[in-house]
Amino acid sequence: MKILLAEDEPSILMQYQIVLEDRGHLVTGTQDGEECVNVYKSALGLPVEADIVSNNETNGSFPRPEINPPFDAVVLDYRMPKKDGLAVAIEILEICPSQRIVFASAYTAETLVDLVKHLHRIVELLHKPFDLEYFVDSVEDTSLYEQIERLNVRVREMKDHNITRSQLVDLLSGAKKLQELVLYSG
Repeated sequence: MKILLAEDEPSILMQYQIVLEDRGHLVTGTQDGEECVNVYKSALGLPVEADIVSNNETNGSFPRPEINPPFDAVVLDYRMPKKDGLAVAIEILEICPSQRIVFASAYTAETLVDLVKHLHRIVELLHKPFDLEYFVDSVEDTSLYEQIERLNVRVREMKDHNITRSQLVDLLSGAKKLQELVLYSG
């Protein structure tokens, strides 16, 4: 797998890189959100300093061509300097809506609510601190991502309506159960 990491703690970033590379993955590490977005844009051959204009800002006047994700997974710390993980995810998903995003955060409740409210989708979330073997297994497990994408159909349906707290709790509960089932079954 080709993986982009964004982690502001150099020792944690190094641990992630080592354990993933030991399993044969091609890993690119970045230490802040801005650098992560720049590396992502470079991987697509886009100018680094250019901001992507979303279809919402242009009233959908032109169709955005589907771009294949340059990475199999982008792993983001939630709190980082220059740009936090949420801002990075928003920018990456504007460029490539099908990019797999995995958050690594110690702030799970806050992070989950922010992600669903701002991204209008559920993304994978790993609660820090975690065992490095669990981290690698989670990143390698694409079946969880595929099942979460099915849940996102429901989120998109609710996007134009006000998502109630109970709907959000139901979605997040379903996502957590799904993650537990996938990661801890056989």
